[in-house]
Amino acid sequence: MESEMAAAEESRVVVDSEVAARLVKGLREAFIAGKTRSYKWRVSQLKSILKMVEDREQGIADALRSDLAKPELESVVYEVAILKNACTTAIKKLKHWMTPEKVKTSMTSFPSSAEIVPEPLGVVLVISPWNYPLLLSLEPVVGAIAAGNAVVLKPSEIAPATSSLLAKLFAEYMDNSLIKVVEGAVAETSALLEQKWDKICYTGNGRVGRIVMAAAAKHLTPVLLELGGKSPAVVDSGINLQVATRRIIAGKWACNNGQTCVAADYVITTKDYAPKLLDSLKHELEKFYGKNPLESKDLSRIVNSNHFARLTKLLDEDKVSGKIVHGGERDKSNLKIAPTILLDVPRDSMIMNEEIFGPLLPIVTVEKVEDSVDIINSGTKPLAAYLFTNNKKLKEHFVMAVSAGGMVVNDTVIHLAVDTLPFGGVQESGMGSYHGKFSFDAFSHKKAVLYRGFAGDVPVRYPPYTKGKLRLMKALISGSILGAIFALFGWSKD
Repeated sequence: MESEMAAAEESRVVVDSEVAARLVKGLREAFIAGKTRSYKWRVSQLKSILKMVEDREQGIADALRSDLAKPELESVVYEVAILKNACTTAIKKLKHWMTPEKVKTSMTSFPSSAEIVPEPLGVVLVISPWNYPLLLSLEPVVGAIAAGNAVVLKPSEIAPATSSLLAKLFAEYMDNSLIKVVEGAVAETSALLEQKWDKICYTGNGRVGRIVMAAAAKHLTPVLLELGGKSPAVVDSGINLQVATRRIIAGKWACNNGQTCVAADYVITTKDYAPKLLDSLKHELEKFYGKNPLESKDLSRIVNSNHFARLTKLLDEDKVSGKIVHGGERDKSNLKIAPTILLDVPRDSMIMNEEIFGPLLPIVTVEKVEDSVDIINSGTKPLAAYLFTNNKKLKEHFVMAVSAGGMVVNDTVIHLAVDTLPFGGVQESGMGSYHGKFSFDAFSHKKAVLYRGFAGDVPVRYPPYTKGKLRLMKALISGSILGAIFALFGWSKD
């Protein structure tokens, strides 16, 4: 793997502004030729992605292990399988998605018919993150291809093995006249962002999201931003605590060791229930990862030394370091941090004001569980919010009162696997959404088309204007048949 990466690094073309401009120009010319508009091309490329992933599943798992020490089960289930489902869903439903939607017309345009025609946006840029470098690279690409666009994928350089593999596989499996991979780091991304795109999809953090949005604004380019935030998990009493605890662990540490945008970033529970929850978390974590989790092969490592240092800084803050109640062990040489739980950290600490994106889980206590809503709403809107309860009124209140990109009651993260639900953020956690049909819609323009013949032309819309014409036009626009009849006969409704 390392030798292949070194060879790919040597052969990689440096993409500066001039090269990026030529790249986009070529793709735009190929798009204008109209090849992507056909169902045949779109479905062939979707099938190519599916075949690529099926053929190279082991190589993909090896790359993910190289980049993140990701366990094979997590790679296969949370990246490969979900991507396969996205492809098969798009292939199965593409004809239906592409079919224009017939809609009703109004009295104003009678006689007429109308439809909404989905059309591709053009040439789109997908900038993907390092934490799920296969899934979060290719699922937006699936939507962009299904919608009939030319695509440039910029994988994250922080996951170099997966980035290199994607470049190699795309060259082998995909139509390179319309679908390309550009590798590189900040310089290459900046060069790409200088170009005019028809849409930019970026998944990552809010700081870079602002840079992407500012670059897009120069060309009035629409953006799909999948960011992050502090996703809360509220735990009520009177629940199946073991199941709740296991599901919190599954969505936190068993998903890339907390390096997941929808992982629970902190837990809120009552002071009375916190000891029970803490004991359950400790017990289940030991069952899953053993007494020395740093040696567990089922726990991903921290992606690089910079993120290891960032997480260490959060833990070592003076007001936080004494709040560790479980875990805290670190292995700098292997970039491993054990599952770590903190209790009642100060609200003004860094760990409570930055997205953690790692294996640290603060527990915040409140007098009554309903107080959790105020805590959540006092911060920025999260990408996800979770509630564990059997209380129907609390469920209803939580759903109505908490604004988040997505929400799950009595589980975590699995809403991402439901392709009938949109996945996206709100305000600082992102804008726009995708998954399933929403992916097709995200990269399509819904074109309004009205059809009329030459019969039924009436002089009411043409000058010279009269009071009678004014009355008739007002009635037609308001949809009042009776008003139109009165106006035609010159009668007054008063």
